[in-house]
Amino acid sequence: MILIGENVHIISKQVRSALENRDENFVKKILKIQQKFDVIDLNVGPAKGKLDNIFQWLIPLCGDKNLSLDTSNIVAIKEGLKLIESPKNCFINSTSADKEKLEFLTTLAIDYDCNLIALAMSKETGIPKTADERMELICEVYDYSLSKGMNNEKLFFDPLVLPVKVDSSQGIEVLNTIKMAKESFDPQVKTVIGLSNISNGILSSYRPLFNRVFAVLAYGAGLDCIIADARDEKLYNIIKMLECNNPKTDVEKLYINLANMVQCFGELEDIDFDMEDEEQNLIIKSAQILLNKRIYSDSFAQLQ
Repeated sequence: MILIGENVHIISKQVRSALENRDENFVKKILKIQQKFDVIDLNVGPAKGKLDNIFQWLIPLCGDKNLSLDTSNIVAIKEGLKLIESPKNCFINSTSADKEKLEFLTTLAIDYDCNLIALAMSKETGIPKTADERMELICEVYDYSLSKGMNNEKLFFDPLVLPVKVDSSQGIEVLNTIKMAKESFDPQVKTVIGLSNISNGILSSYRPLFNRVFAVLAYGAGLDCIIADARDEKLYNIIKMLECNNPKTDVEKLYINLANMVQCFGELEDIDFDMEDEEQNLIIKSAQILLNKRIYSDSFAQLQ
């Protein structure tokens, strides 16, 4: 699985301030945190005002790291790609199904032979609620991109994760979209999610748990790439353990079983776990919520 670090993100007031003030020391610390990940996402929002021409300052600080240029400013993406010596394994983040943006960014991805993240949304539809509706947009983007000459292997479809606290059905809809996308094309397309969105609004003490459990479920669905918090060492270790299929603890075995359950269309109720173990209990309760078998509440950990 390709790991993309999300930590350079202007939603963080500290990061935004550091970028606006060109605080090199602060930014270098954030970049260093993400060195274990394969790619660093540079989310600079609209890249206007104080962040005008930010890529010209920011990209050289990243050294030879693969980058994901994440901005709604498509001109800034083009200017940023010019600064990258070898953009082959870099990402444009992202296009929607809207024709003008899709045309511009597929052309750019082809010209620079880089990866393109395509969101399952458009101005007309917004973010669809169901897997079937998301797949309609994915098929539109797929057909258009290939007609332009886009390399199938360079397309990464993002079904768009919505907070499970807001809509408990959205975890399973995203998992279903990933599975459908992997099964619908030959050769297969690739998939990506922004992991942290799933836990927005959940108590901060439980957010990492929900992120880890959903990452495991998505891995089982066939996810190829994940945009996540590089500070979460446990998440990193869980993903590497899944890739090696080498669980060493009962908790790791539970994570393997959850991934296999999704892959094989199994049922959560059939998963064996130690009910006396608090961590395993929390993992199962989180999975129940993410799979729409239980509604989230801040007291979910105490519920039987």
